[in-house]
Amino acid sequence: MKQKLEILALVLGFFGLFGTIAVTALPTWKVSAFIGANLIVMEELWEGLWMACYRQINVKMQCKVYDSLLILPAELQAARGFMCVSIALVVSALIVTAFGIQRSNCCGDNMKSKNIVLAVGGCLYLISFLTTLIPVSWVSDSIIRQFYNPTVLDAQKREIGQAIFIGWGTSGVLLVTGIILLVRHSKRRSKEEDVYHDAYNMEEKSAIKEDSVYLPQTGSGLHKFQEYV
Repeated sequence: MKQKLEILALVLGFFGLFGTIAVTALPTWKVSAFIGANLIVMEELWEGLWMACYRQINVKMQCKVYDSLLILPAELQAARGFMCVSIALVVSALIVTAFGIQRSNCCGDNMKSKNIVLAVGGCLYLISFLTTLIPVSWVSDSIIRQFYNPTVLDAQKREIGQAIFIGWGTSGVLLVTGIILLVRHSKRRSKEEDVYHDAYNMEEKSAIKEDSVYLPQTGSGLHKFQEYV
């Protein structure tokens, strides 16, 4: 059961990797808000980190990569960097975790080294959770503030897209994965300390026996006197 938790953490880590890649690549961070009486609902606009897509009714969607990074708002510029860092962190966490599980051949039978590797993997997952949660929450906050801003035209208002919801779900998966690994590390460490403590007590008892001198019990003179009587 304990080793199954480590395998579960690996599986969740793969889901987290796929999620971060999907969130980074999807253009549905911002989508058209169909509000107002004059807005044509047959047109749809998507805005992502790398491209913008436009579609009309009975027309295939057309996407175009941004010509310059500087034309993007600050939250999308920061989201690009955060999501790229998230992908790198999740890949590193997967590799480190694979070396730190109990069934791996890394570090041989040295459980102390494996525990350290497992803890590093859990910390990487927690950092990737933050680097995924921050950009999606930042962009969603910007969308909501602009949506309720009366000075912004209805045609310029956007709604939260699917990529942001996937980003929230992915950040939750990364958080759970990191917690599982750190819990397993703490249990394995406490078990290792118990084994070390028992071994130390056994060595201490054996040392006491080696230092002690055996004194055979001899009968008293009164006892010998009673035997003759």
